[in-house]
Formats: sequence, C-alpha cells, structure tokens
Amino acid sequence: MAILAALNTQIDALAAEMADHFEQHPDSDFYLSLPGVGVVLGARALGEFGDDPNRYADAKSRKNSAGTSPITRASGTRYVALARFVRNNRLADALDQWAFSSITSSPGARAFYNRRRATGDSHHKALRALANRWVGILHGCLDHQTRYDENTAWGHRIETDLKRVEQAA
Repeated sequence: MAILAALNTQIDALAAEMADHFEQHPDSDFYLSLPGVGVVLGARALGEFGDDPNRYADAKSRKNSAGTSPITRASGTRYVALARFVRNNRLADALDQWAFSSITSSPGARAFYNRRRATGDSHHKALRALANRWVGILHGCLDHQTRYDENTAWGHRIETDLKRVEQAA
C-alpha cells in the first residue's frame, strides 16, 4: 500500500509539472478552448502534432497525419471508406478520447455523432468521424489563431439540419 501511495504522489507531481509546462505554450489556449480537451489530452495532442506552424499545409494533411481521415476505394458502382490502420497510435488514442468526451460537452459534436449513428455507423466509426472533424476544427483554430466557437464550428450543420426538417414538414 505504501508503494501505491508513493506512486500516486509521483503521478500527481508529474501531472502538475506537465500542466505548468503545457499552459506556458502559446498554443495551449487554443487546445484548451476545445470541448472535451483538458490539460492531459491537450498536451498529448500538442506533443504528437508538434508545434511547427508550417508542418501541415492544410486541414487535410493534418487529418491524414493523425490517421483520422478515411481511405476511400471506388470501383465501378462500389464505394468503400476504410479506417486507416497505419497511424500514430498515441495520437489516435488521444483523439478517440477527445471525441468521446466532447459528445457530452458540445451540442454540435453530439448532433454530429447522433447523425452518424442514425445513418448506421457503429459507435467507433462515428467517433472516428467526429475525431476527424475535431482535427479539422483544431487546424482552423491554430491556423487563424482563434479560440474555439461552437457556432462557427457547427452552425452551418445546424442550419442544414433545420432546412431538412422544414422541407420534410
């Protein structure tokens, strides 16, 4: 029991030190403004993506690097979207946790997840799609040096859904 107490003390000390270093980074404010991202997930994502502003030319290259964008195959009338299996597993795990935690803190993310589930996606496939969307949103925040805004990120999707409901009625 004494060993566990000592390990817990060391873990707490490392977490506090990591939080101090992460919060000093100029991009930490953008990461922490995103729903579902805390200090630990933000630090993991920042560490895996890196902080070179010129590393990713666009959101698509960041998504491809993260392994969240699907691989599409088309032949004749058949079209298949497959998950990427060659990817940075530490980053993929952090993005999966981020997507899962965001569905309780972001109405837009919840609506996106629910739409994907309603179209037949499994839980994990819907989370991968949501993580892919979050990587694009993160890229936009970093590229424009702006904090996350729920309406900017999801507003166009909400308007589209409202138009569909009105047309159906």
